[in-house]
Amino acid sequence: MISNPVLESAEFIHNHSKHVVIPEDGIEHGAAKIFEAMKKTHYDTSKWKEHPLNPKECNASTVDWIFLVDLLNFSFWSEIDIDDTGVPHPDRYRVTFYDVGYTGYWSMVAAINRALEEGIPITTPAFFASEERLPDKEIERIFRSDTKEQVPLLQDRIRVIREAGRVLVEKFDGNFANVIAQADRSALKLVELITSNFTSFKDEAEFCGRKVQIFKRAQILVADLWACFQNESYGEFKDIDEITMFADYRVPQALYHFHCLQYSPDLLAILDKGEMLPNGSPLEVEIRGNSIWAVELIRKRILELILKEQEEVQEEAGEQGEEVLEKTRPTMMTVNAILIDFFIWDFAKAAQLDLTLGQRPVKKMVTPLKKHTIVKKHTATFKRHQSDRYKTVK
Repeated sequence: MISNPVLESAEFIHNHSKHVVIPEDGIEHGAAKIFEAMKKTHYDTSKWKEHPLNPKECNASTVDWIFLVDLLNFSFWSEIDIDDTGVPHPDRYRVTFYDVGYTGYWSMVAAINRALEEGIPITTPAFFASEERLPDKEIERIFRSDTKEQVPLLQDRIRVIREAGRVLVEKFDGNFANVIAQADRSALKLVELITSNFTSFKDEAEFCGRKVQIFKRAQILVADLWACFQNESYGEFKDIDEITMFADYRVPQALYHFHCLQYSPDLLAILDKGEMLPNGSPLEVEIRGNSIWAVELIRKRILELILKEQEEVQEEAGEQGEEVLEKTRPTMMTVNAILIDFFIWDFAKAAQLDLTLGQRPVKKMVTPLKKHTIVKKHTATFKRHQSDRYKTVK
């Protein structure tokens, strides 16, 4: 079986970190809390479709939707709403869809859904690859805001859209489903295909003398396919449990709250000042890599807790016969890094509204989008841009 370079990189980062540590007792505490909460809420892949903006149907058009959404899933930080408390600043970039205003990641999703409702085939690769069919001004209109602040990094988003569209048209017959088919039901192979063909998905850095892989959005893309299609059809993967968590800014926030991450005094001083961490800098890589490794340790601990619970039920029912055992046996939970990430992200987002938790700024970073060959002789140069910024909960 192919090994996940992201997990290997995370372990390497963890072993060579100077400013971020993973306390063992924090993992024990965090895993127990997360396990109980996931059981209580019956957390599984069905939660994905419960969000009003996510597709409810599963077909080839849904695949195109997921690809575009995850292609554009970067940098929703507001220069107006810099505290990001969960109560949006009235001027923050917002998109209203069916009388509901959305900010952050969901504002982009709402804009895409709004365009589809208007009859614009924005998720069709051959359409968004063409400047004639979809001029830049029309993309700007599609992502129009209801407020003073406009969509962050519009020009970078346009360039990423064009690049991905051209790759799909020229190499995959204009269909991301053909990329999925080449993966032959392997989640890791699909990540490899995504990162090798779509440069904007290739999330890597240099750390302690070697290249490390993070592949945040590529793995999110695979995870969204899996969750949406319930491990069937386009979302069926035989090795889905090999995918790691996605090192964005919400999950480290919650991991810090659960004491699964600890920062050095020097790092805390930098974060408290709100200083910007360049993407690929040692401190930024330590936060992201240790977050991935912490979730891997949490996953292993939760699996141990599930097994222990099963054994306890069997022991209690052992004296009463197999019939009683079958009636009392709990349903075996499905737990992998994807579900843990989804759950923690939801928790961290909700925790913004709990003023008793307090907040600590965790990360501000600048991400370079490199000059690269797209396909054949097409090239694009991307500016340095602001990406996710991290906050932790005290």
